[in-house]
Amino acid sequence: MCSACGFPAAPGHWTEAGAATAPERLRARFRRAQVLQAVLPAYGLTASDGMQVQGIQVSTLSGSHAIVRDLEEVWATAERMSGRPVDPLDPRFIGGEDRGGEDGEG
Repeated sequence: MCSACGFPAAPGHWTEAGAATAPERLRARFRRAQVLQAVLPAYGLTASDGMQVQGIQVSTLSGSHAIVRDLEEVWATAERMSGRPVDPLDPRFIGGEDRGGEDGEG
C-alpha cells in the first residue's frame, strides 16, 4: 500500500504492455496523460499524472478532483463529474473528422 496515495502497489497498467524498462513505462505514462489531456477538456475536465504517485488526478474546472488508478476509473469518474457520457473513441479525438470519408473520398 502506498503511504502517499493509499492505493495498493500495482505491477503496471495494461497500456504499458511491451514497456520492459522503467524509462519505457514512464514514457507510456506520459503518453497516456497526453491523450487524457486531449480528450477530457471537451467535457470540462482536466487530467494529470504527476508521476510521483500511482494514479491519475481528474479535475473539474471548479476545482473538484479525484485520484483514480487506471483508465477504466478515469472514464467512470469523468462521467460522474461531468454529468454526461464520455466517449474516448469519439471521432473528434481519434482523428475521424479530418480524414474526409471512411472510404477515402471527400
